[in-house]
Amino acid sequence: MNRNRHIARRLDLQRFATVTQTTTLPAMSVEMKTYYEKRLLDNAEPKLVHNQFGDKYPIPKNGGKTIEFRKYDPLPKATTPLIEGVTPDGNNLHPSNILATVDQYGDWIQLSDMIDMTAIDNNVLQATKLLGSQSGRTLDTITRDVLAGGTNVIYAPKLTKNPNGDITAIDPVSSRYALDKNCVLTPDLIFQAAALLAAQNADVIDDSFVAIIHPYAKYDLMRNKEWIDVHKYATPDNYYRGEVGKIGNVRFVETSEAKIIKAPALPKTGLTVASYASKVITLGQGLSADEAAAFAGRLILVDGVQYEVASATAHVSAGTITVKDDAQAGANTPAANDVIYPGESGAAGVAVFGTIVLGAHAYGLTEIEGGGLKHIVKQLGYGDDPLDQRSSTGWKATHVAKRLCEQFMVRIESGSAYSEMAEAN
Repeated sequence: MNRNRHIARRLDLQRFATVTQTTTLPAMSVEMKTYYEKRLLDNAEPKLVHNQFGDKYPIPKNGGKTIEFRKYDPLPKATTPLIEGVTPDGNNLHPSNILATVDQYGDWIQLSDMIDMTAIDNNVLQATKLLGSQSGRTLDTITRDVLAGGTNVIYAPKLTKNPNGDITAIDPVSSRYALDKNCVLTPDLIFQAAALLAAQNADVIDDSFVAIIHPYAKYDLMRNKEWIDVHKYATPDNYYRGEVGKIGNVRFVETSEAKIIKAPALPKTGLTVASYASKVITLGQGLSADEAAAFAGRLILVDGVQYEVASATAHVSAGTITVKDDAQAGANTPAANDVIYPGESGAAGVAVFGTIVLGAHAYGLTEIEGGGLKHIVKQLGYGDDPLDQRSSTGWKATHVAKRLCEQFMVRIESGSAYSEMAEAN
C-alpha cells in the first residue's frame, strides 16, 4: 500500500513538472509581448489630453500619406424678395480645402543579455514605461503645438488688487509681451471665449465647450466662486480624461502639458542700455563675437517695448545692438540703465500660459490605418546577433493634427502667480 502511494505521488509530481510554464515557451512569449504592449499604452494614454477632442480621419492603408479636408463656405442670406414670374440668378458653391500629411515618429532602447542577467530591476518593464511616457508626450505635444498656433487670441488684462484681494483696476493688454504675473485667468475671460465660440455658431462638445488648462493657470481661476469642482457636478457622469471642473458651459481638462510659452535666454544675460541713437543700442556690457551673432533675429524687450534685432556688434566693453525699427509712436525709447529682456514671451521674459477653449470640429487628427501607436519588442538574438547578446523594445506611430476651423477655437494667453518660475514645454 505504501509503495503504491509513493508511486502515485511520484506520478503526480511528474505530471505537475510537465506543465510548468516559463516565459521562454512560445505561448508565453506572446503573453509577455501583450503585457508589455499594455504597459506602454497605459503609460501613453494619460498624456494624450490634447488628442481627446479632435475629429479622427484615418487614412486607409495604401492610401498615401496626405489627406484632404474639404469644406464649403456658408451661403449668404437671401433677403431680396423674389419678383413674380422672374427666376433669380442662382448661387455658387465655394469649396476650400486643407491638406495634412502624416509623419512617423518613434524611439527604441536596446538591452544587452548581461543587463538581463545581472540587473536588479526588470529593465524591459522600465524601458517600456519610459517609452510609453515618451510616446504619449510626443504625440500630445505635436497636437498641442498645432492648436497653440490658432489665430483667435484673448490676452488677459492686468489686474490691480487691494490687500483684501478685491480688484480695483483692470488694464487691457494687447500683446503677449505685455503679460505679467498679474494678468491672470478670470471667469470673465472664460465667458468671453465661450461667447466668441457661440457667436461663430460653434457646436459644443457633448454638452459644453472644453478648455485645456495648465495647473498653474488653474490655480488662479479655481479660487473664484464661479468655479465648480468636478466632484460637485449635478450629474457626475462621463468625465473627460483629466477633467477638473467647469465655469458656465466650459468644462476644464487639466494637464501639465498645456502650452507654456517662455523665451529662451538671451545670448548674454544681465545686459543694460548705456545709450540709444538711430536704432542703435549701446550696451553697458561687452559682447563676444558668438554672442553678437546669436542676437540676430531675436526679439528683445526694453522698458516694455518690443524690438526685433537686425544685428549686433561685438566689443570687449560696450557691444551694440541694432534694431529694425524705432519704438512705436508714444512709446518710451531705450534709456540709460534700462534692462534688456527676451521679447518672445511675457513682460521681462516671464512665462505665458495658453488656455485653449474648443468647440466641436475645431481640429482633425489623422494616422494611417494600422499605423497608430505600436509597441515593438525584439527578443535576444534578433537581427545580426549570433550570440544572443541584444534585445530591444521600442515604439512608432504615424500622426498629424490640423486646425480645421479657426473660428471654433480660442486661445486665452495669461500670466500666473507661477509665471516667474515656470519653464517652456
